[in-house]
Amino acid sequence: MTLLSVRRERVVTRTPSRALRYLPVSALLLDLAVMLAVGVIAVLGRAHLAVFDTQTDITGSLKLVGPLMMTGWLACIAVGGGYKPNVFGAGTDEYKRLVNASLLLASLTGVGCYLAKFSLSRGFFVLAFGLGIPALVLGRLALRRALHRARRHGALQQRVLIAGSRSHIDEIASVLRREPWLGYHVVGALTPAYDLSEETKSGIPVLGHTDEATDVVKVAGIDVIFFAGGGVGSASQMRKFVWEVEHHSVQVVVAPSVTDISSERIRVRPVGGLPLMHIDPPTAIDASRIGKRVFDVVGSLGLILAFAPLFLVAALRIRLHDGGPVLFRQTRIGREGREFSCLKFRTMVTDAEVLLARLHAEQGYDEGLFKMKDDPRITAPGRWLRRFSIDELPQLVNVLRGDMSLVGPRPPLPREVASYDDDTHRRLRVRPGMTGLWQVSGRSDLSWSEAVRLDLYYVDNWSMLQDLNILGKTLGAVFSSRGAY
Repeated sequence: MTLLSVRRERVVTRTPSRALRYLPVSALLLDLAVMLAVGVIAVLGRAHLAVFDTQTDITGSLKLVGPLMMTGWLACIAVGGGYKPNVFGAGTDEYKRLVNASLLLASLTGVGCYLAKFSLSRGFFVLAFGLGIPALVLGRLALRRALHRARRHGALQQRVLIAGSRSHIDEIASVLRREPWLGYHVVGALTPAYDLSEETKSGIPVLGHTDEATDVVKVAGIDVIFFAGGGVGSASQMRKFVWEVEHHSVQVVVAPSVTDISSERIRVRPVGGLPLMHIDPPTAIDASRIGKRVFDVVGSLGLILAFAPLFLVAALRIRLHDGGPVLFRQTRIGREGREFSCLKFRTMVTDAEVLLARLHAEQGYDEGLFKMKDDPRITAPGRWLRRFSIDELPQLVNVLRGDMSLVGPRPPLPREVASYDDDTHRRLRVRPGMTGLWQVSGRSDLSWSEAVRLDLYYVDNWSMLQDLNILGKTLGAVFSSRGAY
């Protein structure tokens, strides 16, 4: 009797989500609807493009070209892999294939009409592709957000099996659990034959040994199997497994022991049939160069001018409430451990620091930045200022002075830095930011370890595109007020 037969009853049999099978069809129907809508707009809107001849009747030509264009458009996307199940849900591959297929069709249409001397309205052509390509991308973006929302609520899940050593299994499982929008539901694990444990340290049930992978996949109705470190003994064993499950619609994923590294730093290059993963160095140095500094100066100046009326309103509310100082200055640690005076609108009572020790004892504070909901030290104007992060606007002056950046790790207190280990000290390699991954990922709702992880990810994987993305998401985080207290 194998280990699998003993533990088979532990597998909770559940039919994989059938709705996932219809995801490519849903995407195709969505694309078709977008194309029809854009086609109507292109026909009606061409009359307003004065640069082209709009007097010609195009009804006859569109009856022929319209269906052919839409059929060809869908065909190009399909041939380019835009409807493959593995492109949905994550990454930019889906959008790249969509755009490339659309540009290919536009090129073929233009060249084909020229060679065949077919009179196609130029206004219709420009509008159809000029509006159609971004509309298709936005449609897929909406579909992806709907998919992520459903997965966060437990729908459209894929049953996952992880093969490898117990430590590697728990490492992969923690990442999958941390990102529920991926839709991976871990149902069990496979360990090497020498490991007789019934479950991993994090509580994942062991359903068999790695050499029983094919049998477990069939019995447990697995959709995806992850091979982590220790999952296979040789390349031939992996190849044999892929052959054995090729008719069972099982997705095979090799998960190397690499986490918190952005896709921009990873290059996979096959050499003699062996895929080698190249990891570029961290980009912390790039985050300190002149380009980011120029962006900070221009951005902070523009925002100070734009928010000047809000500065005045906030200052008046604070002063009229209790007559205390408008600004609160606190020593924070900046790049390379340099101290600076961090500016904020005062949101607490004037003796807030005196009350802090008592609150530490009451709340069991031990590490990180102290935050609590319903903090009794916060004033009435302070609650309004904090709700929309208006209290942090004076930090634009810190950005202008060079103490901070618009985007970066959260500025730590000196007592926090005193307790840093070697890894956490990497947060100080770049200027702290007014906003960052911590701001758009939950703010004060985050645990200390999760906040550190996000800051280190930012430092090691900095890019200007990521900064722009974070700034855009900050608006949503501020208006939702999630984690703001």
